[in-house]
Amino acid sequence: MHALVIILVFLCTYVGMAAGRLPHLQIDRTGIALLGVIVLLASATVTLDELGTNIDVSTLVLLFALMIISAQFVSAGFFELAADWIMQKAETPTMMLALTVGVAGGLSALLANELVVLTMAPLLITGAQSRGLDPRPYLIALAGAANAGSAATLIGNPPNIVIGQVGELSFHLYLLAGVVPALLGLASVFGVTWFLWRGRLEARAPIGGVPDVPRHPHDRIQTWKGLAGMALLLLLFATPLPREVGGLLIAAALLTNRRFTNRVMIAALDWPLLLLFVCLFAVTGALADTGIPWIIVSWLQDHHLMPTNLLMLTPFVLVTSNTIGNTPTAILLLQIWPNPPQGPLYAFAVLSSLAANLTLLGSFASLIAVERAEPLGVNITFAEYARAGVPFTLISLFFAVLWLAWTGWLPVFPGSAALGP
Repeated sequence: MHALVIILVFLCTYVGMAAGRLPHLQIDRTGIALLGVIVLLASATVTLDELGTNIDVSTLVLLFALMIISAQFVSAGFFELAADWIMQKAETPTMMLALTVGVAGGLSALLANELVVLTMAPLLITGAQSRGLDPRPYLIALAGAANAGSAATLIGNPPNIVIGQVGELSFHLYLLAGVVPALLGLASVFGVTWFLWRGRLEARAPIGGVPDVPRHPHDRIQTWKGLAGMALLLLLFATPLPREVGGLLIAAALLTNRRFTNRVMIAALDWPLLLLFVCLFAVTGALADTGIPWIIVSWLQDHHLMPTNLLMLTPFVLVTSNTIGNTPTAILLLQIWPNPPQGPLYAFAVLSSLAANLTLLGSFASLIAVERAEPLGVNITFAEYARAGVPFTLISLFFAVLWLAWTGWLPVFPGSAALGP
């Protein structure tokens, strides 16, 4: 009976992840996952201690530390500086589109891609409107570039943080797998978006009232402090010091601040995302404790159906990332798959970041872009985003698969050797 309750809670939770929210209720994915944990506890199916043992604390600590570092850049007005630089350097709408892709992709490789979209979306919208331009292609490019750019490192997005921490992947070794697909993904985002909007990028509309958006005044000293903290963090990643400890050291140094109070910095964190991580670790861990997933995994291994090759992994990532989301997929896979080989995990991190661009449901960054645009009078429909997202996702995945196979990270077919050395 306990196993049945756990299975039902797990299924309801992940169906809720796919739906995004419960019908007729204002409850999102975080709330759905929290309800799952509450049901498990209230039914006495598991205890609080048992749920606690399934939570990967190192992942949460690193995510917390990276959020503090990103909050430093927000408070210092760094993103306003980046958006203003794009507007100053963009002499044409095409150049503005290219700079949006390049800046958003570069920032998302090191800072939380969701925060990049959250802060830059309204700035780009008002910047485009002040020039009489349609902001929609720039918003689509921003979301696409944030996901594609985050594929370059293990700290660019929440799923990669999970995969890197739980899978104990090397930060610097991952760069060999992720940087080239990320760059090709950014090129795909720009190329497809430009092609689809090429006849309308130059179209000018009468400039009406441009809404005001909150801005953080730029603080040069605090910006340099954030840049120094990020550079030191990357150096610490090359040492034997655990990544989460290095992240906490940098976060502590940034919190020791005469300009910003701790309350302001901590309030800027994405607490719902942290809670989502805790709840998903608890629910999927409870399922793993029943032993049922291991039976399924063993059967899949016996029939060569595990995602240990690109033929199996790519469609798996593409489907799951755009139904339950790439963060729940990462947590689920790593909780129910005991001792996975590292090759598929490196490839999984690359492919899941790129696959999240297919639809608005693939990542929180894409949803944030749409949500931030609505109050400013800019509406992007699911179909409108998919019109660009589907082609640039499939193109970027094609190049990523070729790269991963050619460089020897993963074979293409079950039982075959990788194409590269």
